[in-house]
Formats: sequence, C-alpha cells, structure tokens
Amino acid sequence: MKKTIITVVGKDTVGIIAGVCSYLAENNVNIMDISQTIVQGYFNMMMIVDCNEATKPANELADGLEQLGNEIGVSIKMQHEDIFNSMHRI
Repeated sequence: MKKTIITVVGKDTVGIIAGVCSYLAENNVNIMDISQTIVQGYFNMMMIVDCNEATKPANELADGLEQLGNEIGVSIKMQHEDIFNSMHRI
C-alpha cells in the first residue's frame, strides 16, 4: 500500500474539507484516516490516504493539491509516508 500524508493549513473558510475530499475522490484516492482542528480561526487537517488505485502519479496529485490550496487560500502538502516519517523523526 502506498500510504501518503496530506496536510492542510490555513485560515478557516467554508468548503476546505469538501474541496480536498472531492479532489481525492475524483482521482480515486482512498482516505484512510482524517483529523482536523480549528484553533482561533486557523484550520489544520492531516489525512492518511491510500494512493494505490490513484488515476494520476503522486507528483501530479501533489501539484493538483497545491494548486487547489492556492485557489481556496490554504497550504496543502502531500508526502509519501516514509518521507514524512523521516522528516519528523527526533
């Protein structure tokens, strides 16, 4: 399984979750786990997704998510699980 971590951060607005989830569904990416919080008007979401059946390669998915983030005013990053773990290891 190709587990991937997606993070979304920015000012809270209507439709952030819907936009990200719609994009993933359109590209056949399965959401395995999701956590989101809003702290003093700032939105933070972390998703673990399975890209095994995705209709696009990972780099195209990441670029599409980044573009979506620009359109809705948030920062969206996508990283393979191994890279995410390496970056956040103490």
